Parts: sequence; C-alpha cells; structure tokens
Amino acid sequence: MSAKTSPEAPLPVRSVLQMVAQWIGKLGTVWVEGQITELTARGGTVFMTLRDPVANVSARVTCARNVYESSLPRPVDGARVVVHVKADFWVNRGSFAFTAMEIRPVGVGELLARLERLRQVLAAEGVFNNDRKRRLPFLPGTVGLICGRDSAAERDVLENARRRWPAVRFKVEQVAVQGGLAVAEVTDALHRLDADREVDVIIVARGGGSLEDLLPFSDESLVRAVAACRTPVVSAIGHEQDSPLLDLVADLRASTPTDAAKKVVPDVGEQLALVHQLRDRGRRVMGGWLERELAWVNSVRSRPSLADPVREVERRAEQVDQLRERARRVLDHSLHRSSDGLEHLRARLVALSPAATLERGYAIVQRPSGEVVRKAAELAEGEALTVRFPDDRVGVEVTGL
Repeated sequence: MSAKTSPEAPLPVRSVLQMVAQWIGKLGTVWVEGQITELTARGGTVFMTLRDPVANVSARVTCARNVYESSLPRPVDGARVVVHVKADFWVNRGSFAFTAMEIRPVGVGELLARLERLRQVLAAEGVFNNDRKRRLPFLPGTVGLICGRDSAAERDVLENARRRWPAVRFKVEQVAVQGGLAVAEVTDALHRLDADREVDVIIVARGGGSLEDLLPFSDESLVRAVAACRTPVVSAIGHEQDSPLLDLVADLRASTPTDAAKKVVPDVGEQLALVHQLRDRGRRVMGGWLERELAWVNSVRSRPSLADPVREVERRAEQVDQLRERARRVLDHSLHRSSDGLEHLRARLVALSPAATLERGYAIVQRPSGEVVRKAAELAEGEALTVRFPDDRVGVEVTGL
C-alpha cells in the first residue's frame, strides 16, 4: 500500500476500511473463552460484551436470538462461556465485532478440571512446596491488606486485629476481588505492598463466594506473583470449604478473614497472661534452685571439717605425732639391729683375721715383693725374706735348706 499511495495520491477511507475488512475476514472462525457482561437483547439479536477473565480486554459480540436461546443453561451476566465466533469488520461504521454462531457455557466440572491441571503443573514446579514458605513475624509493625472496596472482609480483619493488638498498623489496598479486573488489580496491589519495606506481612482477603467468583484467585499469574513475593503472604479467601490455588502457594492459609487477623496479630491479653505465667514459672524454678543450694550449703556446713575446723587440724596433728613417734621407734629398732649385726660381723672378722692367728704365736714369711712363702722348697739359699709378727717384722736370709 505504501508503494501505491502518496500524499498526492491517497486512498479514500472506504477503500482502506474495505481492505481491513478483507484482512480480518481471512481469520475465519475461532473458539473464544471469556466472561459475559452487558447482556442485552433487542428484537431478534442479542448483544453482549465478552471480557477476558484475566486482562482488562473485551470485545463486542452479537448473535441471533435462536443461537442464544439454544444454549442451555442460558448464559447470564458474569457467566464463563466458550463461543464459536467469526470476526466481522463493519465498513460503514469502522467498528469491529464478533458474530457468535454457537455458545457453550463453561460448567463447574470443566473449571475444576482446568484448575486441577494447573495445580499439577505448579506442584511439579515446586511452587507449593512447604520448604519455600516463610514464618510470619511474631508482631508485625505494619500489615498489608488486599481486599474488596468497603467489604465485610476488610472490616473483619481490621476490627479483630485491633481488638487483639490495638497498636497494629495497616496499609489497605482496595481492589476488585471478582470479575475481569480482579487479577490485574490484586497483582498490582501485591507488588506495591511487597515493595514497601514497612510492610511485614500481607493478607489477601475475600468473604467467600461461588467457584466462578473465586476463579481470579486461582489464576496462574497471580499464583506466581505470590510465590515470588519477598514478604510473607496470608491467604484468607472464602470460607473453610473454599480452596483456590492461592491457598496452596501462600505462606499461611486462614479459613476466614477473621481467622487471618487472629493468626497474623497476637492477642495482647494472651501475651500478658503468658508473661505472667512465665514469670511465675521462673520464680518457682529459681526458688526451688535456691532452696536446693541452701540445703546443700547447710549440709556442707554441718560437716565436722567445717563445723569445727580446729578439731580437724588437731586430729591431723595427733596423727602426725603418732606417725613421727612410730617412725622414730622403727628407725631406732632398725639401728639397734644393724649395730648388733655389725658387732657380730666384726667379731667374725677379728676371729678370721691373720692378726689373730699371729697373736697365737704364728708368723708370716714373705718375700720383699710381699708374696707369702708357703713351702720351704720354694726358697733358695741366700734369699732375703721378711718375717712378720703381730706387732713388728724382721728381715732374715736363707742359710740352709
């Protein structure tokens, strides 16, 4: 088209719109899923708006009344449907719309099957694992609350939390909690609260509803946004029997908004009672320990060594004196025995001494070298010898053999 047109040779509007209509007509027929809003009927034609269940996107749809009435049950505002449509572009008005040829309501069974498939996929990725969930702070400074505008869930959370801990602070994000805008608004509010460093925990609250009403809280993008949050998230969607996927990914699930307030904020009365209880318990424990220690001290003080320490010293002194006297007696006895043994040994030595033999009239003949002569045959004539007596000695010479 750019090659065939120019400022000097432009195409008329009708030609451009006809080309757009031809290009759109090539799309053919498609099946589209969405939520019906603004349903009206005029004559033999039914007009409606088909809104995307997640994004803020919608398109106009027209259909013949017989096509609408042949769908059982008949769709109403807010119903989820699958529509077989053909894209049409109205050249005269320059507008785009779908023409419906068949409408099929999405039943609860099919919705549950889709949710189950999504749950299995997310579970396989570990999004619901308990090891990735975080503990809630004991006393959050600021609590982020995502809820509907002027909803009963908001009042339940605020009133019960402030009744339990009057000083608790809240940052409330009021958003759409059902319909086509719910997912986008809840996700945006979640990101804002998660980025706020003052917020210690986030509560997502809604006061129950039908399966279709709670579908936004099972949306995959919202579930992944909760899983990626830095701040712990508490899910308080619906009642005990309701179980959207947000309950599985949240760090803590509360059955109701009131239950969420009880789990996030401690009760000041209970905490004071616990403090008193622990203080009394500590007093009893310390009292028992002191009594045991005093009893031990008294038992130690009653022992003789501490009751009369001088007596123990005297007893030990008596033992020392007794041992010293005993040692003296043993040593004296040992010395006497050794002295007697020495006298006996000396008498024996004297008796066996050569000097004693000499005293009886004997003499010892020796050579000058000191060798004792035992036989006369060992001597030579003229050899000099020494004769030893008990008190003196004399030199002699051998004159004959």
